[in-house]
Amino acid sequence: MKRALIALFGVAMVLAACGGNTGATNPSTGGAKVPTPPAASLTGAGATFPQPFYAAAFFAYNKKFSQVTVNYQAVGSGAGIQQLTKKTVDFGASDVPLKSSEADAMGGSDKVVQLAGTLGTESLAYNLQGVSDGQLKLTPDTIAGIFLGKIKKWNDRALTADNSGVSLPNQDIRVVHRSDGSGTTYIFTDYLSSVSPEWSSKVGKGKSVSWPAGQGASGNAAVATTIKQTPGAIGYVELAYVLQTNMTQARLKNKDGSFVLPSAAGATAAAKQFASASPSQFSIVNAPGTDSAPISGYSWLMLYKDQGDKTKGTAMVDLFYWLVTDGQQYASNLHYAALPSNMVSYDIAVLNTITSGGTTLLNVSS
Repeated sequence: MKRALIALFGVAMVLAACGGNTGATNPSTGGAKVPTPPAASLTGAGATFPQPFYAAAFFAYNKKFSQVTVNYQAVGSGAGIQQLTKKTVDFGASDVPLKSSEADAMGGSDKVVQLAGTLGTESLAYNLQGVSDGQLKLTPDTIAGIFLGKIKKWNDRALTADNSGVSLPNQDIRVVHRSDGSGTTYIFTDYLSSVSPEWSSKVGKGKSVSWPAGQGASGNAAVATTIKQTPGAIGYVELAYVLQTNMTQARLKNKDGSFVLPSAAGATAAAKQFASASPSQFSIVNAPGTDSAPISGYSWLMLYKDQGDKTKGTAMVDLFYWLVTDGQQYASNLHYAALPSNMVSYDIAVLNTITSGGTTLLNVSS
């Protein structure tokens, strides 16, 4: 796991040092007027889903504003929310917004704000000798069947029916899933619940669920490593981890019946189907559209609405203003999708509500 995380972090750092996608412009603003932040050391914790993007973006921000350092620990969405609740970090990150009970533990929903940090998609990555990248096709029924433990062999009739011309072996399917509280798991189980009544009734959706089959690993990087080291394995992994470590992934049948290879463009296509996405209506799984990647989702940032330390709070809102505007250029190099303009506008409106001692912290000239 540590080696995988180091490798991913290294890729992010190289991309950031090279300036990211130098030809990219912000999709909504055409270039933000970024405020100069005060000096501060910021800490955050949470989702592993956006880790490669956050590593590159925070590194680039420090290159631009050396007085601000950001230490983000990818410990899983559940752990990040716990740390923010205890106020041991300045911000948390999760691929699923706060439940009412989680917000209550932070003092109530009016005490904490949430904004989208990035947009991405999940892959079904597999380790199957002789079956190359994109050759395997999976439908909602076969995905649910595999993770319910009902489809146990790679040459099961349900799989061979959808994979004419592909030699699927008489080999056990080894399911790999997350063992920690995970927003990546929420997005995946939200998808399964939306396409499989059996999954919805027997397992349901959540950051942690009672898995009917398979072995667990903590974090996207560990799941990816386990799949690569286990013949016959399959698991759900955020796209960046799949592409950066040269894993093989399946084509997934989306709501319109197209078999699509998960991609950042597919996440964008899915997000376009939900113009009013917000923390209260955040699910974009199983989206219609020919090109939509079916297991897509936003990853969210959480912080307290009233900041006790005005200097640190100002540095944080300045950082996040940059992240959702100019900082989105680092998303595409790492296989995430830049936030759509409606979500950028939403995020900026949220940042404008953050205060310290009654004073609004974000100060951006028009």
